[in-house]
Amino acid sequence: MATRVLTGWGHTAPTSATVMRPRHADEINALLAQANGRGIVARGLGRSYGDAAQNAGGTVIDTTGLDAILDVDLTAGTVRAAGGLSLDTLMRVMIPRGWFVPVTPGTRYVTVGGAIAADIHGKNHHVDGSFASHVTEVVLATPCGTRVVRPDDDLFWATAGGMGLTGVIVEATIRLTPVETSLMRVDTERCADLDDVMQRMETGDAGYRYSVAWIDCLTGGRHLGRAVLTRGDHATVAELPTKRQRAPLAFDPRVRLAAPAIFPSGLVNQLTARAFNEVWYRKAPRRRAGEIQALSTFFHPLDGVGEWNRLYGARGFIQYQFAVPFTEGEVVRRTITRLSDAGIGSCLAVLKRFGPGDPGPLSFPIAGWTLALDLPVGRPDLAALLDQADEDVAAAGGRVYLAKDARLRPDLLRAMYPRLDEWRAVRDDLDPGRVLVSDLSRRLGLA
Repeated sequence: MATRVLTGWGHTAPTSATVMRPRHADEINALLAQANGRGIVARGLGRSYGDAAQNAGGTVIDTTGLDAILDVDLTAGTVRAAGGLSLDTLMRVMIPRGWFVPVTPGTRYVTVGGAIAADIHGKNHHVDGSFASHVTEVVLATPCGTRVVRPDDDLFWATAGGMGLTGVIVEATIRLTPVETSLMRVDTERCADLDDVMQRMETGDAGYRYSVAWIDCLTGGRHLGRAVLTRGDHATVAELPTKRQRAPLAFDPRVRLAAPAIFPSGLVNQLTARAFNEVWYRKAPRRRAGEIQALSTFFHPLDGVGEWNRLYGARGFIQYQFAVPFTEGEVVRRTITRLSDAGIGSCLAVLKRFGPGDPGPLSFPIAGWTLALDLPVGRPDLAALLDQADEDVAAAGGRVYLAKDARLRPDLLRAMYPRLDEWRAVRDDLDPGRVLVSDLSRRLGLA
């Protein structure tokens, strides 16, 4: 037990909590039974960008002590894993055996429990949906006791995307994706502007399992939203060069360098972001087909830089991600235009297409476009610009991603998540005393 100052990955809104690191499920049940008036919430590897895994003045359960692979069925392609197991460990164990995680975000350093609580999505949502779509069973520790829940249970879908407010995920059974190699076959192309990249994604994404576009948010005029579109699928053994065929499932990604512990705030600004974006766009090939890339290069390039969030300095950064229906793509354009006109730089702006969303009332994806932006804290006009973007998103029938949120106004939550009352009804049934709380749930009125 220790009192620690916690933040999300964006290093904003630090608060103190008592952190406990249990190693057995019965310890979690005891902690839930003994929670004080400030309540309790689970925390994995701290990759939620905002305050979802913080609990000021209360208790935070560090789930990483429960990190075992409990059972594997290599024939069926399923794994039963403890909730604190990282996707990194799961990949290192299962990829050499011919199985890949069904969905991965832009980092491997996410726990199984966190992946379900945030119902994470990846570059393949238009084909495979979100992470929870591939989970067949969850063991959930709640204030009313341990529950085993499956996709035919409302509690399962309240937990998927429920940001840890329905219980602590003790273990889960997951269906994996078969692969022949640990490599990807990748097509890359430069796109002249936002219309160009959106049109290519609309007409071509169906031919790929994975698709993502990096967007330049600082180039205006006729080049507004110029992009690098990257799409691919798992490479087969036959597609590899002869030398790579000798160990097609080898997987051992490394951290190549680490950001220094102290980095000046303001280094990521309009000037540096514009220079980075120019280099990133120009270095991409106009068109390249069939390139063989490592899984880590394609899915997790930033994992090669340890503690890369330090690059934004002590003030930190906001990752702002929203989704809107396909018919409301103009919201994407307006958001990029506002940022470009204001000179607010994002080095990491990503556009993807979602397929149909999961049944979870708080699950983020909806069929449509999703744009994610890393924005350094410090500009006095940033809050107003994002408030305006929130209003546009809500009016368009869209939503922001709670796993990345750090500043949404609570009055917009219901508009973005119209099934909020359904979720609250399930939560109130299993947690009538409101033991499960977080800084996010207090800020948004979910507590």
